[in-house]
Amino acid sequence: MDAVVKERKKTKVSAGVEKKLPTRIKKVGIIGAGQMGNGIAHVVALAGYDVALNDLKKEAVENAVKLIEKNMGRQVTKGMISEDDQGDALKRISYAPDYKAFGDCDLVIEAATEDESVKRRIFMDLCPDLKKDAILATNTSSISITRLASTTDRPEHFIGMHFMNPVPLMELVELIRGIATEDETFGVARKFVQSLGKRTAVSEDFPAFIVNRILLPMINEAVYTLYEGVGTVESIDKAMKLGAHHPMGPLELADFIGLDTCLSVMQVLYEGLADSKYRPCPLLVKYVEAGWLGRKTKRGFYDYRGEVPVPTR
Repeated sequence: MDAVVKERKKTKVSAGVEKKLPTRIKKVGIIGAGQMGNGIAHVVALAGYDVALNDLKKEAVENAVKLIEKNMGRQVTKGMISEDDQGDALKRISYAPDYKAFGDCDLVIEAATEDESVKRRIFMDLCPDLKKDAILATNTSSISITRLASTTDRPEHFIGMHFMNPVPLMELVELIRGIATEDETFGVARKFVQSLGKRTAVSEDFPAFIVNRILLPMINEAVYTLYEGVGTVESIDKAMKLGAHHPMGPLELADFIGLDTCLSVMQVLYEGLADSKYRPCPLLVKYVEAGWLGRKTKRGFYDYRGEVPVPTR
């Protein structure tokens, strides 16, 4: 039996009163309108939920909505959704200028940058504006759920909800319980994810969880292979695509994920597990220091400024 669904003693709330979780989620708040945030908003709105989308700048949310409209347009063209589905979903997305706009949300998903200090500050600032029974989720790909939950006023109603990128296309969401996460919270979160048409994999609260615990060391090893001169960018990616039948080469995938995110995950693994095999490759560090973060900055292991990506090494 899955360890996470075994009977556990309910954690008492600090005030001594058990909070009642919403039986049905109607409105979802999302913090962060970047690559992950806009993808989550896309699938949540399409599933019929009202969405309040927040970012540091209103322009980021406006750009996110334009991208969502474009991506939904592709789904319409492919016959995956109807034009009415697209129109209705876009109407459900609203701009949240501040955390007060999340006051009527039943669930808030944090999808900010993969930086623990940033996430901790968000949760500390956010909690005073939430309903007593609102569930908090983080889309972190590597950071301890227990540690993040400890910065909130509701660790028993806090859960890791790690969507895969690109969110509209990928079927999986990792669910991660913190040490205080209650069974009811887990149950509501799982039903919510399933309502989006996604499937869940349950992970214990260890650094990088399941997917990135396996995937990122492979990418890091590919960078080491480049760093040590074993192969070029082109030959490494070709080897894995043709030799292992991967849809994308590891360096191409790193650029897609974002080299800063790759480095952050490797640092969490290295520091959290204290094993030298997780040491981030110096070349990965150098690319991030140069601001060459992959597709989002037009340069990484490939240069994307022309019509066709060109290897940078």
